[in-house]
Amino acid sequence: MAIKFKTQSRKNPQDLTAPEKFYAAAIGNGETDLEALATMISYQSTLTDTDCYAVLRSLEYNIVNELNQGRIVKLGSLGNFQVSLSSFGKNTPEEVTAIDVKKSRIIFRPGKKLRNLLKTVNYQKAS
Repeated sequence: MAIKFKTQSRKNPQDLTAPEKFYAAAIGNGETDLEALATMISYQSTLTDTDCYAVLRSLEYNIVNELNQGRIVKLGSLGNFQVSLSSFGKNTPEEVTAIDVKKSRIIFRPGKKLRNLLKTVNYQKAS
């Protein structure tokens, strides 16, 4: 199956007077939630969908908790989650405090299986 895309026009943020260009943008093909994943996993194992859902909810809770502790969460060949910070610059290391943190975000670094997926994926322009 191919990932469908549409075209979108965008301005050049470095030159707003330049003519717009057209780019491909992926179109989502529905969603899969935890309950659906639990059902899929249950058909591939000896566990019930309720057991699988409980494990997935526990995974979700523990990922959040571990990130809150400042840990990198490694999910095998799927990838890693990590908290990243942006802060105001100071002249000396001693001047930098927690108040200087202006933004934090979650970074996901895909692992080998996801990177390999991107090498083999097919694309189809939506009609």
